Amino acid sequence: MADKAYNPFEMAQAQFDNVADVLKIDEATRKLLRYNLREYHVSIPVRMDDGSVEIFRGFRVQHNDARGPAKGGIRFHPMETIDTVRALAMWMTWKCAVVDIPLGGAKGGVVCDPHNLSMRDQEQICRGWVRQLSKDMGPLNDIPAPDVMTSAQHMLWMLDEFETIHGQKFPGFITGKPVGMGGSLGRKEATGYGVIFTVRETLKELNIPPADTTASVQGFGNVAQYAIELYQQIWGKVICVSCWDQKDQTSYSFRKIDGIDLEELTSITDRFGGIDKKKAKEIGYEVLPGDAWIEQEVDILIPAALETQITKENVNKISYRVKIIAEGANGPTTPEADKVISERDIFMIPDLLANAGGVTCSYFEQVQSNMNYFWEKDEVLGKLDTKMTSAFAAVSELARNKKLYMRDAAYVIAIGRVAQACKDRGWV
Repeated sequence: MADKAYNPFEMAQAQFDNVADVLKIDEATRKLLRYNLREYHVSIPVRMDDGSVEIFRGFRVQHNDARGPAKGGIRFHPMETIDTVRALAMWMTWKCAVVDIPLGGAKGGVVCDPHNLSMRDQEQICRGWVRQLSKDMGPLNDIPAPDVMTSAQHMLWMLDEFETIHGQKFPGFITGKPVGMGGSLGRKEATGYGVIFTVRETLKELNIPPADTTASVQGFGNVAQYAIELYQQIWGKVICVSCWDQKDQTSYSFRKIDGIDLEELTSITDRFGGIDKKKAKEIGYEVLPGDAWIEQEVDILIPAALETQITKENVNKISYRVKIIAEGANGPTTPEADKVISERDIFMIPDLLANAGGVTCSYFEQVQSNMNYFWEKDEVLGKLDTKMTSAFAAVSELARNKKLYMRDAAYVIAIGRVAQACKDRGWV
């Protein structure tokens, strides 16, 4: 999943260590929070369409559940690693805490490439993953959700398998389900909209009208598309997006200086967020190398793809015009790059705050599923806006008052809340 030069779990631990020193956390609590409470490695045998049997490797990591049931997505990716899943589980713990929802952190993954699998093969992987882990997950202890290359359909197959095994209905077992099958309105928009809610609040703080800003976005999946949609609604202009090209096994950036047309681009995009470069050229887009997104003369950068994308090798390519980086992805910035960004006084909206809209709306879905009463879309997005705005205000206020980098301020709040929950329970 990440550049081989970086271990995402070691990166997550280093971030924790830095804040643990600031908070003067005792040694026992450090040992507890620096590692995961539980992790599961499973083998999933699947009889493929051609009659052969393949064995897929799967993972589920539960980092901490002191504040409530563990919560976190499951991703399908051919380069998935246990260290990536460990890091993501830890980041989920902090993410839930910083927006103050009563959940802990978990993450799951299967090493596979949906591009090369039939829907039947994918269904068998979903059901096999649940069969292996059904005793260790559930609506009261660990609730999965979609992530990279998984969808509402995958979640529904997993829910059906879980309910078949247990012989009862458990709509709160999983979130990201189709609307009409226990899913929440507003869920597909939630992560991308959450990013822009925090961008909007940052622009207010910096006294910059959104209409005077431009942005460049890495990624063109669900998060990026809805972030672009809401950003354009507040009159911002996106001039560049990048995405992975499955056919060429590389990434490309697509630039239009007078602003991209979201509807136009999505019409030539596959279900994995890959843009057809031939058609893009025909309708007036420049097709550039994949890393060109980071070099654009814009006010806002939104990395909304995968981990460790802003590194010491490319951080100095960021234009001096850039004022804000909003991390739509999990862990997109390495510690070395973070130091440069901090020194340049770019306003960083860290991942555990910026992209917490997804888990916040997943929490809303879980609540609705458990009580079997569903809210209208405007109510869901209104509650999301309130949560994200409140969390941003708390982090920003702490950063100003204590003269902290925004990432450090977010971690201080999140880790402090989780450490206190562990103490209150008598774990440490």
